[in-house]
Amino acid sequence: MTRSVYLLVAEAIAEREPESKCRLAVALRRAWDAGLLERLPAPAPGPIGEPGRPERPLLVPPRELVQRKLGTDAGRAALVHAVAHIEFNAINLALDAVYRFRNMPDRYYADWLRVAAEEASHFRMLRARLWELGCDYGDFPAHSGLWEMCRETAHDVMVRMALVPRVLEARGLDVTPGMMERLRAAGDQATVDCLAVILREEQAHVAIGSHWFRHCCEQRGLAPEALFRELLRQYMRGGLKGPFNVGARLKAGFSEQELRELERLASIS
Repeated sequence: MTRSVYLLVAEAIAEREPESKCRLAVALRRAWDAGLLERLPAPAPGPIGEPGRPERPLLVPPRELVQRKLGTDAGRAALVHAVAHIEFNAINLALDAVYRFRNMPDRYYADWLRVAAEEASHFRMLRARLWELGCDYGDFPAHSGLWEMCRETAHDVMVRMALVPRVLEARGLDVTPGMMERLRAAGDQATVDCLAVILREEQAHVAIGSHWFRHCCEQRGLAPEALFRELLRQYMRGGLKGPFNVGARLKAGFSEQELRELERLASIS
């Protein structure tokens, strides 16, 4: 018996307990791949509210987050927690990409259910590392910037694909190698190994965003590079930061022209 992927994804988004959300994300991917889910009619998605999340961590503006030194256990734990929070949000982002946009090819839903399951794996891996460091998810404050962009792009799958995977999530491609170097220098190879897995798989996730952004542009007869430039100007409003990991971004579907535009906008932000 097949079930509606949209209804089950909505349940996973609403789930508050982190491990339960991870289990649901992994199960959804397996069920889709096994042919047990269909795009059956479901209530139309309403305005984006808050996704299911635990009471902790406390969410604060990014400027209120304290930068800690990686030479201490507390500093490394805070960094792992920050990345774990991004991965937890990324589960909801991938699931919302499935739930909200109903007129895409089947491959689109397979791709984003895969992303959700892999983000769940990343979160679990980082949470296990937090336990090794004597902490848990929720022990440090965090911010919700990724979900704010989810709200701003809820009206159009093309805009979502341009800005969430290709701008916000792609930032991880830029900053993760530097984090790995600093952690290696601090003697924390265990966290370096976690980040190496995440970096490799996140590059593929950004590539999925690039693919579907270009697909949408092709369907609408739009030039992707010109549109991407316009969307950056419209939505990012001086929020771009460099430097950019050019090699990783090229492998993730960015063109050289797009990278030049990112660098130009970052230089004047």
